[in-house]
Amino acid sequence: MQFLPVFKFFTLAGIAYAGYALLVFVMQRQVIYPGRAIQVSGHPPAGIVPIAVVTTTGRSEAWFMPPLKRIRGEQRPLVIFFHGNGEVIDYLPEQVEGFRELGMGVLLVEYPGFGRSTGDPTESSITETAVAAYDAALQQEEVDPGRIVLFGRSLGGGAACALATRRPSAALILQSTFTSTRPFARGFLVPGFLIRDLFDNGTVVAAYRQPILLLHGSSDTIIPPEHSRELRRLAPHARLVEFPCGHNDFPPDVREFYRIIADFLKESGIVVQL
Repeated sequence: MQFLPVFKFFTLAGIAYAGYALLVFVMQRQVIYPGRAIQVSGHPPAGIVPIAVVTTTGRSEAWFMPPLKRIRGEQRPLVIFFHGNGEVIDYLPEQVEGFRELGMGVLLVEYPGFGRSTGDPTESSITETAVAAYDAALQQEEVDPGRIVLFGRSLGGGAACALATRRPSAALILQSTFTSTRPFARGFLVPGFLIRDLFDNGTVVAAYRQPILLLHGSSDTIIPPEHSRELRRLAPHARLVEFPCGHNDFPPDVREFYRIIADFLKESGIVVQL
């Protein structure tokens, strides 16, 4: 007769777990995209060219930072920069000046629903925005279409990898990013198939034949360095550099960070010694 109470307990537990899993499924994008709550105001700083990126899901924003000391008519490399999930492009201009000092232009791409951009962030909408921003950037006379570098930080690694499968690029740089979002389901005690925005970076990296630079903090607890180590295993030609830091304090030494990037880009034939 003890069977019925036990059966009832497991039935109620199963119902409770199913309800929890449903809640995680419905609310996961609020967790994945917290930066959409950041309020912004004003216009881009002086010297930045705003670019409207129009897609089927809305109107996003990108900021083009022209290369420094460019000779009229000269085309320079461009880095297309995708930020993390807790940022907006307003935070980035000072952070990316190191690329401009290497003689590159920079395109900062905002995600749908972030900052002044309309729409909702999803893997599909972010990918479409990335492709449209890339196409718009190639209309800038300063950009050399044969020297496009894709840079993704954290969540931005997903955007960079998605773009890498849809448009040509000369190199891929991934900072503190993941193999895919599926492993993070374990932290919420739900199966991976419930993840709606997968961002399967591992598959992209394994097939990418251009130079790859992987950067990660060895003490990162938000996206553990094992993710970049696995990406390195999937792409033996990639270079992995680990820094003695976590996720949000990366990089510990900005000059060393840009020295490593400069060496990588020079070895890849993308930038030359200025």
